[in-house]
Amino acid sequence: MTKLRLGVNIDHVATVRNARGGDNPDPVRAAQLAQAAGADGITAHLREDRRHISDDDILRLSQTLTIPLNLEMAATDEMLNIALKARPHAACIVPEKREERTTEGGIDTAGQHNRLKPIVTALGGAHIRVSMFIEPDRRQLDASKALGAPVVELHTGAYAHASGAAREAELEKIRVAAAYGESLGLEVHAGHGLTYDNVKAIAAIPQIRELNIGHFLIGEAVFIGLDESIRTMRRLMDEART
Repeated sequence: MTKLRLGVNIDHVATVRNARGGDNPDPVRAAQLAQAAGADGITAHLREDRRHISDDDILRLSQTLTIPLNLEMAATDEMLNIALKARPHAACIVPEKREERTTEGGIDTAGQHNRLKPIVTALGGAHIRVSMFIEPDRRQLDASKALGAPVVELHTGAYAHASGAAREAELEKIRVAAAYGESLGLEVHAGHGLTYDNVKAIAAIPQIRELNIGHFLIGEAVFIGLDESIRTMRRLMDEART
């Protein structure tokens, strides 16, 4: 199997910073440490309410990183303009609600084609690789393909939060979706709610090329350091892959 890439989401370093204001801890420093620890890319979600990552963070990340930056963004004109200015390697389009604590599910690519198509086209025209954050569902995969997005990221939240037979059922949905997505010519990624305890089953799915993990890694870093947190996740992913 191909090596599975790890994208590290550094949003919640900014959450801690913003709890007190000021400059520390700096998410750009966290991104640099993640890169040194073996991250293949950095993910950051610039939310409309700027609750964690800021516009300046995105600018500094785009100027500093030597590994790909994946900008998670809502499908709005404001975020499109920021992406076109920052020129990240990739942009992952996610649903966004002001009242949610974290992204609660995939974007409805099938039901929002007309709104999403101009954004996908503009990003692609700027040589920004577009990813759609979707549920592991054939209809959403077909719609992502129709939009012209080369990448999909499968939402693994339902799997991560389930247990027993329900978790196995969610895992099977992801396996089927990953295989179907690859058959359409899409590059398949996955993420949300992944931890040391549940990552291996997802990492073992051969069609998945990248995992994006953030909250858990930043939480573990409080206890064991960011370097060790990422290296442990990298090792578990590699073990599952081989």
